[in-house]
Amino acid sequence: MADELLAYRDRFPTLARGPYFAAHTLGPMPDTVPGALAAFAREWADQGVVAWHGWLEQLRATAAVLEGLFNAPAGSVALGPNVSVLAGQVLSCFDWDGERSRLVTTDLEFPTCDYLYRAQETAGAKLEVVPSRDLAVDLDRLLEAIDHQTALVAVTHVAFRSSALLDAAAVVQRAHQVGALVLLDAYQSAGTVPLDVAALGVDLVVGGSVKWLLGGPGTGYLYARPEVAATLAPRLVGWFGHQAPFAFEPSPIAFAAGAGRFVTGTPNVAAHVMAAEGYRIVAEAGVDAIRAKSRRQVARLLDGFAAQEATVRGPADPDRRGGSVVVDFDGAEQVTEGLIARGYTCDYRPGAGLRLGPHLYTTDDECDAVVAEVAELRGL
Repeated sequence: MADELLAYRDRFPTLARGPYFAAHTLGPMPDTVPGALAAFAREWADQGVVAWHGWLEQLRATAAVLEGLFNAPAGSVALGPNVSVLAGQVLSCFDWDGERSRLVTTDLEFPTCDYLYRAQETAGAKLEVVPSRDLAVDLDRLLEAIDHQTALVAVTHVAFRSSALLDAAAVVQRAHQVGALVLLDAYQSAGTVPLDVAALGVDLVVGGSVKWLLGGPGTGYLYARPEVAATLAPRLVGWFGHQAPFAFEPSPIAFAAGAGRFVTGTPNVAAHVMAAEGYRIVAEAGVDAIRAKSRRQVARLLDGFAAQEATVRGPADPDRRGGSVVVDFDGAEQVTEGLIARGYTCDYRPGAGLRLGPHLYTTDDECDAVVAEVAELRGL
């Protein structure tokens, strides 16, 4: 069967260097990004401050693309600089000295989030870090940890070290049973795993542009379920989070509606304009189609490495994984370096192994070739 997604290969100049298996760390640049940035520069040069009128429309359009990708209502996605700021804003909404003083998370979180969650202990939070099993969330232990004293469950959708996929629906269901909120880190899933926030009922989602969404560095996003957003008042605020920022009103802040209250200071327009180019490609290709291809190629890679008796990190079932394959073996770091020297863009993570992330532009031949290269580098 023809792979229709390969029609997008020509959209990524980086692929001329060789097979690109690193969308889980930095997606390749779409070919329209230079033109989008040049247009931004022309608008600034030609219009000066008047350019803000058009830029505000572009920011709203960028957020709308994400809302479409996530099946989220209009006004429920805010753009920001990164997850550190956006997740930090969410955490700033909580008072940890009341009856609900517990923050439940896992030991698989990306360092940014891990640092943030643990820092809440200095503000009075009672933190529970649920240990993983074989670099995957121990779902039973996680669900058991969520009780009536829990204010927030903050967990990653896909673990960056193993690509293990969380049963987010089970977590949301349990949290809502006891009146807790859920903050889902979708950085390693959005763009390669479908995420329907309405069907899931999740309260808050953070992520960013760098990885599978192909948007480059500089843009984070926060989804806030409208009913939840109306109850939250971040302490980390900025003038763009005001309902009428250009009115320049003094305190107290009148929060913007919906997720808009989580916008802080002056936005990085250039980064958001750049990110939109990748978001549009993912939306046009369709995450369902990307996921179907990803499952197939992940299975192909896993089969190849199983024949080499490599250790698979995370579940062996492609349906329980995100878009990456993570395998370990003696000399995995050196083999990764060898692959890079041979033109295969990939990476290595300590305690995990070689990471390979096929995306919509990857061919089956490239998957087979990288497995063969690993075998040769290992002397098998």
